[in-house]
Amino acid sequence: MNRPHMLIIAASLAVANAAYAAPASMLEASNPFARVSTLPLNYPAFDKIKNEHYEPAFAEGMRQEMLEVEAIANNPKPATFENTIVAMERSGQLLDRVSSVFGNLSGANTNDTMQAIQRSLSPKLAAHSDAIRLNEKLYARIKSLYDKRDKLKLDAESKFLLERYHTDFVRAGAKLSAADKEKLKAYNSQLATLQTTFAQNVLKEANAAALVVDKREELAGMSDAAIDAAAANAKARGLDGKFVIPVTNTTGQAPLAVLTNRATRQRLIEASMGRGSRGGEFDNRGVVVKIAKLRAERAALLGYPSHAAYALEDQTAKNTESVNKLLAEFAKPAVANARKEAAEIQKMIDAEKGGFGLAAHDWSYYSDKVRAERFAFDQNQLKPYFELNNVLTNGVFFAAGKVYGLTFKERKDLPVYDPDVRVFDVIDANGKPLAIFLADFYARGNKRGGAWMNAYVSQSKLMGTKPVIANHLNIPKPPAGEATLLTYDELRTLFHEFGHALHGMFSDVKYPRFAGTRVPRDFVEFPSQVNEMWAVYPEVLANYAKHYKTGEPMPKALLDKVIASKKFNEGFRTTEYLAASMLDQRWHQLGANQIPTDVLGFEAEAMKAAGVDFAPVPARYRTTYFSHVFAGGYSAGYYGYLWSEKLDADTVEWFKENGGLSRKNGDYFRKMLLSKGGTMDAMDMYRQFRGRDAKIEPLLDRRGLTAN
Repeated sequence: MNRPHMLIIAASLAVANAAYAAPASMLEASNPFARVSTLPLNYPAFDKIKNEHYEPAFAEGMRQEMLEVEAIANNPKPATFENTIVAMERSGQLLDRVSSVFGNLSGANTNDTMQAIQRSLSPKLAAHSDAIRLNEKLYARIKSLYDKRDKLKLDAESKFLLERYHTDFVRAGAKLSAADKEKLKAYNSQLATLQTTFAQNVLKEANAAALVVDKREELAGMSDAAIDAAAANAKARGLDGKFVIPVTNTTGQAPLAVLTNRATRQRLIEASMGRGSRGGEFDNRGVVVKIAKLRAERAALLGYPSHAAYALEDQTAKNTESVNKLLAEFAKPAVANARKEAAEIQKMIDAEKGGFGLAAHDWSYYSDKVRAERFAFDQNQLKPYFELNNVLTNGVFFAAGKVYGLTFKERKDLPVYDPDVRVFDVIDANGKPLAIFLADFYARGNKRGGAWMNAYVSQSKLMGTKPVIANHLNIPKPPAGEATLLTYDELRTLFHEFGHALHGMFSDVKYPRFAGTRVPRDFVEFPSQVNEMWAVYPEVLANYAKHYKTGEPMPKALLDKVIASKKFNEGFRTTEYLAASMLDQRWHQLGANQIPTDVLGFEAEAMKAAGVDFAPVPARYRTTYFSHVFAGGYSAGYYGYLWSEKLDADTVEWFKENGGLSRKNGDYFRKMLLSKGGTMDAMDMYRQFRGRDAKIEPLLDRRGLTAN
């Protein structure tokens, strides 16, 4: 029942035991969601699932879960942990099955029909959730157990589950008056619709805002293969003879690093930064205002001064003051470092007699030139050593084998929703099946931007399930027959997302509510960031960093330069991230009567007030395409990457102090953190692992912010 946002993670639960009987199903037996998948680990039958199966399965799933909830709420027997809390954990299995697939494919492989279904379903699912969370009889049973929780002799995980249920229901409005509950339902319904609209606008606008170029020479600097791909993209749009560069995800776009034509670079970043604010049907400015206002009004109804105050109370940060303090502490040194970097870039521009001042569209191109001059290498020298399959199997999987004892076996017999998706059995150190892993790495026009992990099936001892986990990236697919060569950022992202996958695969909990990554938003990025450390760990790097044509290992001199340059451009990277994080907080710390109507004007003022208004370094996301916070589950939570990185940097130091790449270290990290899911307070979990709170110094040093 405790299902997260549809586009982030959804659990798929199998039938638990003979004592539990779901309501009789009215769903046609031919619908693949009618029963638990018979494929290994309940892996979804993608080859049998069609668009027409979703709506009937959702309707029947909601009907069944409501019958189950009503039976629990109206049980004439006194409330017990088993007949109330455990019964809730077992409810909604059909709805979870269809939600897991639909929610994930809505992000990874959508189509017009699915988008229409999503728009229709969003308010219905919000209403369904409200009907459960605002059920007075059900809450009364939960509260009666909560009030005597210390006398129930529950184990630690069960007690924490009871406490979480009580918190979840209270935060969902269970204590409101009947009239206020109706207001809350209206807010939730409207927000569900608006957030879906925002997400779909971002995807459609990314395609609509693609840069159209008339002449091949305007793309000078790009490889012939990349230019040919742009020509093919144009032809597919009916623009024969032209070239189309897609605009994806963040403000910065990969071609900016190589395009020699300054006018083309400028057009590209303007296309990127203008997304969602150009007028037309995909303009998100009005949507943003409505979302911000409704969230603020909902927070006020629940007794909080702002949406941020409401959201942060349930995170490890706890309040807006602690988040504001963290961001402010980083802002001044980050921008100071960015200005120093800008000065060096300007010197490069002047030395080449460019005759212009540094602008945002110049940064990536000229910072690579500065890097090449200072460290005698550029990023393109690395790519031949980062071939995708080699990085995955001999890098990501190799590290997981060394640290955790895992082995991976690709299988071709399971169905996939796109031919480029790969599937692997994950075998634990004891030789037993641990999980199934799906690798979906290539960009598609029907796939949302960015990179993420999701669970099709979550681990649960109660439900007898093991994980089916997927990673998604947006790596440009090369022409047929050509190798997929990764940038350094794509390399890091591959390791990062697999860190999330490990968190899901190593889950060893009883209850679905706590499975895998079901932890606070500002803690969830921590394990994934830790896994990035293996990307350039000498033993791991030596195993995969080999030239894709010759098989020659990356020269040590080049590796040394990579390591030496790790802090290069950190002023830029930190500033663009902080700008987005502060935008998130500025929008969500407003009261309902403070929401502006001029979105871009407010954005500019907010950046200035936060001290991050440095034009050559725009925010990583501008408001109108900031899906993390206006469509996803990170509203008032984008700061969490930095919050988690403090824990990550401190943990990397722990690995180094204890010998680095070893099974002993991996097994301890798995036992103390990765296996525990959300079964206890996240910061208590960290303290038990580390023996103390995390220190800030390793993070400051990593980001080159030890000096102003």
